[in-house]
Amino acid sequence: MTDPLSCTAFVGDRRLATGAPKDVALAVKRASTDGAVLVFDDATGRQIDFDLRGSDAEVVARLCGPEAPARARGRPKLGVVAREVTLLPRHWDWLAAQPEGASAALRRLIDQARAQGAQADAVRQARTAADRFMMAMLGDRPGWEEASRALYAGNAALFQALTDPWPPDLRDHARRLAAPAFAEG
Repeated sequence: MTDPLSCTAFVGDRRLATGAPKDVALAVKRASTDGAVLVFDDATGRQIDFDLRGSDAEVVARLCGPEAPARARGRPKLGVVAREVTLLPRHWDWLAAQPEGASAALRRLIDQARAQGAQADAVRQARTAADRFMMAMLGDRPGWEEASRALYAGNAALFQALTDPWPPDLRDHARRLAAPAFAEG
């Protein structure tokens, strides 16, 4: 599984850096390269753009962003934010009959659903991240479309075989992103 706060930078077919966004941003800033540098979020496969202007401290400060303002509603120390939920009357009646209250019953139901679907969610996220990366970096390479089909079909052996001819850094990164999609559940 990839670290949710990890990204990877590439210059052409070569991996430049992998790690926390601030570390990768500073590595990109320090790299002297004539080629375009593309950075990808390892959890989603989406491209990331860094604002590299100014000093290293300024770059890092922009990545950390401003602190979120305190919220007046909910239980901010616990990270609770009040939101609106629309339910039918029969749902409200059922929730009202729960001994621990509506909020606790909803939390319990959500936690159960998340636990039941966790493996499927991880597979879906891995497939999406790997496919986004492959489309951006390998979409014009032979075997990309077939490898994408193998990824979504869950055929690890075929995916490995189809990605073998790709440049090593791109191939290895695509395989790393795709690995959870092939994990046994």
